[in-house]
Amino acid sequence: MTTIPLTWLYVPGDRPQVVEKALSAGADVVIVDLEDAVAPDRKEYARAATAELLTEPPATPVHVRVATEEDVRALTGLPGLAGLRLPKITQAFQVQHIAGLAPGVPLHPLLESALGVEHAYTIASAHPAVKSIGLGEADLCADLGVRNESGLDWPRSRVVVAARAAGLAPPAQSVYRHISDLTGLAASCAHGRSLGFLGRAAIHPAQLPVIERAYLPPRSEVAAAEEILTASPTDTGALALPDGRFVDAAVLEAARRTLALARRRDPPPLPSPL
Repeated sequence: MTTIPLTWLYVPGDRPQVVEKALSAGADVVIVDLEDAVAPDRKEYARAATAELLTEPPATPVHVRVATEEDVRALTGLPGLAGLRLPKITQAFQVQHIAGLAPGVPLHPLLESALGVEHAYTIASAHPAVKSIGLGEADLCADLGVRNESGLDWPRSRVVVAARAAGLAPPAQSVYRHISDLTGLAASCAHGRSLGFLGRAAIHPAQLPVIERAYLPPRSEVAAAEEILTASPTDTGALALPDGRFVDAAVLEAARRTLALARRRDPPPLPSPL
């Protein structure tokens, strides 16, 4: 992808017409769900419909949240498959097993239990095919007995640290289940951003612009990043800005990411025609 993804839109795999609409809804990635969103008697149909969709690369990248090994085998090798979401992962060997079934496919394990969170780093570093990790917060809340978002701060921080330690991109937040509460979604995203998350999964297209706005850097951060990169355009070691701020390689990396995200809001102008 040429831009840093911020939005992932879940859609049930047994509703092909809804999937088609989701592909043009504006998400960076569409996640076709073959797991919890599909009734047991619709699983085979959902798998077949998804396989048909992925015979050609869609306009929007498609990940699939699989439910069974049969799903993995049926989808691996299809031209339109951009990644597999692996639900309810608790141990590294589960990821390694799927990697063996799906060679070359990017994997995105989801941690949905206390055991999964405890093993976050070993899962994140289980195989080179792992490109991200994330939380499945509905199941995790049930497992932990958590009643509100504050109870998720520790597992959220745990997965952010594990992703960073494994050299992965910052994780995306799990879905916000109250579709009509866009104000609450914005506040939750702001809190997630403060914890180190980058972007969020959605379950309705109306959530997408709220997530994107929440995760785009404010103008003040963009200005600070530009100042840092102007003062130290190359990785030449640590230095201090005129106002006393300390700049090193990590600060430069963060500044570059800020400007890359800002380009989503202010894309560079198109070249003039000849």
